[in-house]
Amino acid sequence: MERAHDRRGRWATWADRGRRIAATPHAPAVAAALLASLAVAESIAHLTGALPAYPLIGETVSVPAGEAITHPGGVPADGTIARPGGPPPDPNPGAPSLLVASGLLGLATTLPVAIVRARPAVAAVAVSAAGLLSLAAFHTLTAAGVTAQLICCYRLGRTGSQPLAVLLTVPFVLVAVAGTALGGTGVLTLLAACLAPAAALAGIARRAQTRAADDDAARRAIADTLLEHTARGERARIARELHDVVAHHISMVAVQAETARLTTPGMPATGAERLSAIGDTARAALTEMRRLLGVLREDTGAETADRRPQPGLGLGELNELIDESRDASGTSVRLILTGPPVPLGPGVELAAYRIVQEALTNARRHAPGAAVDVELHYTGDGLHLTIRDNGPGPATAAPYEERGLPAAPYGGHGLSGMRERAAAVGGELHAGPATGGGFLVEARLPARDGELG
Repeated sequence: MERAHDRRGRWATWADRGRRIAATPHAPAVAAALLASLAVAESIAHLTGALPAYPLIGETVSVPAGEAITHPGGVPADGTIARPGGPPPDPNPGAPSLLVASGLLGLATTLPVAIVRARPAVAAVAVSAAGLLSLAAFHTLTAAGVTAQLICCYRLGRTGSQPLAVLLTVPFVLVAVAGTALGGTGVLTLLAACLAPAAALAGIARRAQTRAADDDAARRAIADTLLEHTARGERARIARELHDVVAHHISMVAVQAETARLTTPGMPATGAERLSAIGDTARAALTEMRRLLGVLREDTGAETADRRPQPGLGLGELNELIDESRDASGTSVRLILTGPPVPLGPGVELAAYRIVQEALTNARRHAPGAAVDVELHYTGDGLHLTIRDNGPGPATAAPYEERGLPAAPYGGHGLSGMRERAAAVGGELHAGPATGGGFLVEARLPARDGELG
């Protein structure tokens, strides 16, 4: 097991090195030069007899009686061999003209690899044409030429015209089939006929894989951007709502300080100055908050004009929210109150109301027809809020971002908004599939901002 793992690791290392080398700018030119030198040397060696001719597949021989039989591997008595798929007999195989022609064809079948990255179609057409010319003139291919053909077909299928990549392999397939039917096909011709279509299809498959990966990365980038903008908008909305609560308290501080300064008889001058300073500080804080709120309200459209009082957890407001959800969904929505009510801070009440509102919206949108229970359990130090639906589970009940999708296009923004609201007042929120089915949202909120035990 360890040896197999080590072998896979070594193969992966070498494959990674090969990919890095192939990606260098000069890789095509270097490959073309290497293949060209090999092709010329191979062609000349075959013509001069220094390198034996490649074997034929399905070779036939002629016997004295004139009958053609399949060559079983031995040589007939008269030594006559018919080679319709291999090089024809030549009384002068080392003639200079043949050597020059063979060398030029070797260059033509390999040098176009130098431009395969910039002009894959031109390179593939040139290599294929030179290969067919080599078959017509010498009835054979070179190993370097076949390698160049595979490189060009793969590159064309990956980055160029896919139909052309497949079309250029057809002549080699036809030559191989015809040669086999007529009596014999060179082994390199057969390899080109088999491997060239495979290389073209591999390039096409690689292009599809790369395109799918790019599309997936683009979708994820768009989703991340949408989620980021959603979170920013939700934080700005929370800040605007909390501003109304905080501004009310600061206004009360300013009013009470001024009232105490003016109505307290016999107050020392120092005390009056301090109360006046408190009032001035409170008013300065209000001015600064309004300035910041103006920045937050930029580009908010109609929402800027919405100056209605912020909701809370009063029975009237909760019942109105429950009735609205029940009317919109047409299903059962129950409100359950347990424990003696504990006075909650305005910010906590607002956060709890918005969490209930958002959870009901999610249940209505993602688990249509599901019954929902909203439970407010007052504890000694705050509120335990539970919203549960009996839908089919997280696949439909969970908000969009729990399924890797952008937030839904409505006023609230799913779990991210609810978590932001709970955290803003010092609470915590958990959401997920409920035991037995459905979706569960639980929040623990302190009685006062930031006081959760």
